[in-house]
Amino acid sequence: MAKKIHHTAFIDSSVLIGEGVEIAEHVIIRQNVNIEDDVYIGPGVVVEGNTTIGAGTKIFQYSAIGLPPQDLKYSGEPTKLRIGNGNTIREFASIHRGTIGGNGVTTIGNNNLLMAYVHVAHDCILGDNLIIANAAQLGGHVIIEDKAVIGGHSAIHQFIHVGRLSMVGASSLVLQDVLPFGLVHGVPARFVDINRIGMRRNAYTSESIDSVHIATKIIARSSLSLQNAVEQVKEKLPKSTEVKILLEFIENRSNRGILKGNPKNVDELRYI
Repeated sequence: MAKKIHHTAFIDSSVLIGEGVEIAEHVIIRQNVNIEDDVYIGPGVVVEGNTTIGAGTKIFQYSAIGLPPQDLKYSGEPTKLRIGNGNTIREFASIHRGTIGGNGVTTIGNNNLLMAYVHVAHDCILGDNLIIANAAQLGGHVIIEDKAVIGGHSAIHQFIHVGRLSMVGASSLVLQDVLPFGLVHGVPARFVDINRIGMRRNAYTSESIDSVHIATKIIARSSLSLQNAVEQVKEKLPKSTEVKILLEFIENRSNRGILKGNPKNVDELRYI
C-alpha cells in the first residue's frame, strides 16, 4: 500500500517510512525516526529523537513523541524511544526518550491504549495490552507489566513497578509497587483487593483467583513483615503459577517497597 503524506507535513530526509503509512496535516518529524508499516500519525504530532514507531500504531493529533526527557541531568546524550506494534496513542499524549541513567531507552510494548493527555516519562518500560486512561502521569523509570489498567488522572511516582493484570483506580497517587493482580486506589493509594474482574476476563480459574486472593491478603493485608508474609505464603499455599508470579515480583521489587492495605492480624486470614 502506498504512503499518504500531507503536503503540509515537515519530514526530515533521514526519516525511514514504511508502506501504508499515513501522515496528516502539520506533522513534524525530525531526524533519526523510523516509522514502520501501516502507522497513522495525526495532525500536529511532533516526533523526534532516535525513535522507532512499530507497525500498525496510531498516534492522534498533537501528541509529542520522542522529545528530550524532563531530567535536569540530561545533557543531550543520544538516547532512544522504542514503540512496539499496534499501539493507540490518543490526543495530546507525551512520551519522552530515555536517559543515560536509565540505560538510554524508553520502551512501549505492543497493543497498548494510551488515552488523551497521558504522559510517559523517560526510561519507562511498558509491557503489552495495557490500558492507561486519560491524563494518567508516569514518572521516570516506571515499569508496568502486561495487561495492567491505570485509571484516569492517576500519578505513578518514579521508579515504581506495577504488576501484571493489576488495576490502579482513577485519580490515585501511587508511591509504592503494585502487586500483580492487585487493585489499588486512593491518595495515597492503598491495596484494596485483587482485580477479580480482570482475572475472570483473562480466563483464570476460580482456584487461581482464590489462591491469589489469599496470598495478597497475607502479603498486603496482614500485620506480618514482608519477609514473614512471603514465608507464610510459601508454607500455606499451593505453588500455583499465579503465586509464583507474586513471589517473583516481590523478589524483583523496587526500592520503594510494596503497597499495602489496612492490616489485619494474620490469625484472622483464611487459608485454602
